[in-house]
Amino acid sequence: MLIRYGTNEKGKRVKIANIYTVDEHGITGDKIDKDAFKIIRKLKNAGFDAYVVGGAVRDLLIGRTPKDFDIVTDAHPRQIKKLFWNARIIGRRFRLVHIHYDEKIIEVSTYRGLNPGDEQNIFGSSLEDDVKRRDFSFNALYYSPIDEQVIDYVNGYKDVMHKKITSLIPLDVTFVEDPVRLIRAVKYAATTGFVVPGKLKKALKKYSTELDRVSVSRITEELLKILASGHSREIFEYCAEYNILQFIVPKVAENLDDSVLESLERLDNEIENNGGVGRGFMLYSLVRPFLKPPSKAMVKAKIAFREVFKDAKAVIAPLTPPNIEVEKAVVFYFKELGLPVRSSNNNRGKKNRNRRGRRPSHKTTKKPNMNNSKVTITTKNES
Repeated sequence: MLIRYGTNEKGKRVKIANIYTVDEHGITGDKIDKDAFKIIRKLKNAGFDAYVVGGAVRDLLIGRTPKDFDIVTDAHPRQIKKLFWNARIIGRRFRLVHIHYDEKIIEVSTYRGLNPGDEQNIFGSSLEDDVKRRDFSFNALYYSPIDEQVIDYVNGYKDVMHKKITSLIPLDVTFVEDPVRLIRAVKYAATTGFVVPGKLKKALKKYSTELDRVSVSRITEELLKILASGHSREIFEYCAEYNILQFIVPKVAENLDDSVLESLERLDNEIENNGGVGRGFMLYSLVRPFLKPPSKAMVKAKIAFREVFKDAKAVIAPLTPPNIEVEKAVVFYFKELGLPVRSSNNNRGKKNRNRRGRRPSHKTTKKPNMNNSKVTITTKNES
């Protein structure tokens, strides 16, 4: 292990970080996404620092293949954009860069800092600044694929080795500052199997009501991440245990029984077997146990789809995923029941034409396995 030194306020040389070599952590450069590696190399060649950060480093340390390779750098968004033709700057309060490839997006963020007396992020000037804005110790690990070194300022490496979740911000501050960290803490515990210390357990329950302050759109985004994680059953169980689920999907929290958990487990298995599914199927897996087959009268009156759509929306209220995704969920349900699908999609006609007079492109996606069904469904813009 190597040591990184800095100077304190008195100008004295002090240890500020541990640097673990490849012989210790075992992460070789070839385990990094090739495009993420290219981004880091290009930033380095341009005179900037750049590292893989956070969850990807944690997953590599515990032997998992990361889904995403987030990068942090001292380059500012416009400097990054000048280097990459396929880069897009996003965000308002804190601007990030998304670098687009055919099948993925790699997120590149500038070091974060903090204004004194202000909780909002600003750009930081150093890696040390960025560390101070991280939530949990295992999210404050930085990996350089060029040097094959893991840089650790906060003993996050040891926490990963001991499978322990440690908050870097005082527990009476962190969940008030950003309540979504409650969901993230539970998600980390469920997906990694790491230990939740007693003090953290108490804090999760104590501050769960803070989620009432979070916007519906942000909670909706977190729900979709949970459903896409491949560990939705475990995460829902943890959220229920720590009084968090009622602030995400209240109706599901009130009726979290075996039928719901089994439906989520089937979703997790589908994601594991296929590498992912569309949002329509994810929402279908969540709302299915709550839906009732439409009556013959509704089917005959051609209002069945509309009524089931309303029921599906009620299950996930007050969350607001795009209506098109909820419609896809209902399509899956109707296909399961063997009913004709008559949604608003079928009657859009000319409204669905673009400016050149063409209909939007369709692509056929294979329906996830439901009771060994071989049905293929054609939907619009399934992702």
